[in-house]
Amino acid sequence: MRSLSSTSKHISFLLQRTSSLRELTQTHALLTKTGLAYHPPLLAKLLALSALSPWGSLAHARSLFDAVPIKSVLLYNVLIRAYSQSIFPTEAIHLYNHMCRLHLLPDKLTFPFVFKACGRAANVEREVPRVALARKGSEVHCRAFRLGLERDGFIQNSLMSMYSQCGRVRDASKVFDEMVERTTVSYNIMIAAYDRNGEQELADRLFYQMEEKSVVSWNSMITRHVRLGDVNAARKIFDEMSQRDAISWNTLMAGYIQVKNYKHALELFKRMQANDVEPTELTIVSVLGACAETGALEMGKKVHKYLRDKEFKIEGYVGNALLDMYAKCGNLKLAWQVFDAMGMKHVTCWNTMIVALAVHGHCKDALELFASMEREASLGVKPNRVTFLGVLLACSHKGLLKEGQDFFQRMVKEYNIEPDIKHYGCMVDMLSRCGLVDEAFQMIKEMPMKENSVLWKTVLGACRVHGDVELAEEAFKELAELAPLSDADYVLMSNIYAEAERWEDVERLRTGMIGDSISKQQGCTQIELD
Repeated sequence: MRSLSSTSKHISFLLQRTSSLRELTQTHALLTKTGLAYHPPLLAKLLALSALSPWGSLAHARSLFDAVPIKSVLLYNVLIRAYSQSIFPTEAIHLYNHMCRLHLLPDKLTFPFVFKACGRAANVEREVPRVALARKGSEVHCRAFRLGLERDGFIQNSLMSMYSQCGRVRDASKVFDEMVERTTVSYNIMIAAYDRNGEQELADRLFYQMEEKSVVSWNSMITRHVRLGDVNAARKIFDEMSQRDAISWNTLMAGYIQVKNYKHALELFKRMQANDVEPTELTIVSVLGACAETGALEMGKKVHKYLRDKEFKIEGYVGNALLDMYAKCGNLKLAWQVFDAMGMKHVTCWNTMIVALAVHGHCKDALELFASMEREASLGVKPNRVTFLGVLLACSHKGLLKEGQDFFQRMVKEYNIEPDIKHYGCMVDMLSRCGLVDEAFQMIKEMPMKENSVLWKTVLGACRVHGDVELAEEAFKELAELAPLSDADYVLMSNIYAEAERWEDVERLRTGMIGDSISKQQGCTQIELD
């Protein structure tokens, strides 16, 4: 018969090898059977695995905890930590309060996770006011001070973070100023606090005070400037870095794309490759997005080849970005190949392909693909408002008014999707193309939302095609009330008058353009070379 010590060692070994909740419950049963259910070290390991493992269960951990008759600080710490990083951070605060009521003394492992719980609750909990959480954090801070733990670096960092998240940046700053040894983490927390509070100058000053800046520190500054839309400042910091990781490149690339500077984004990707930095999924998605917006088909093809060479799984965000790139660059043959090669297709992939086919005039194919999508409903693929936008575009381009009206009704009645202004825009375009300009005009007037200039421009264009000068004047008037008229609006209305041989009105419009300092803009296009 095994001794208690050898049994304990055997169970400890089993716990170390546990990799699922099922195995954990089996080991727990063995603990109970051998009379070691409340053995402190084994119980702590069991609870930690249940509460903190990726495969664990917080509910199961709580049931284990509640069953223990005499609880230690160690057990409380495990569960407080688990709740502090869960979606129920206030439960960690309740556990701390309960622990104090039992006169159990918190230690240096307790406080950081209680502070973390207060900070996270300020962001995720709506029922508990931030003021109350900050007050509780201050109370716990006082307790740590009385126990002589206020100089612990881990506690100070957690405390700064808590005060910052609760909106008390000045208190976070006091903690930072009192620190004897400041680590990179300390600086990063305080910089983020100033940043969150809109004090960019203080954040910058603190950043440049750091003697040793980690890549994380540099990246956080790049991210901040990108978020503020100052991509030039982000580039300046990027160029100052002695070491960069994929996040550095990705963040700056995303910044260029955010301000629609796709040329610089693509140049940065080329430089990234020249520096032998392995692109991540985010890099690929960003670059393909830039290729799509600029029509850089050859660059997009190179990225696709790179994905094939690396045997990268083309699905999810990457698959959809590749599909979108080929579609926007007008290469529907390659778009089809990507679409067909994808395994499980998300609704976004179906939408991208349907819209691409509709935009490029392959309306029959777009509607057939929509029918295929509906047949896939059993696999969880359900059309949404973007899907119907593509379907209505296809009907509009093909002049399929009856079919378009049927789809519009199905969207509302069968799929319970409330049409937005883009759906109404498709219907107005459809009616206008079919010569039903009066009906298009009436639909705009009866929409449940406020009309936009695009709708009236659509009607104005239809009036020229069908020679309806009277309705064109009404549409032009509505357009002028919504926004300042552009050169294209004046030219279109002028052409309508010219075709009706109303030369006095043509001259009046041209005089109005001169008076408003509006000149006809020259058209331009963009091509890809080398």
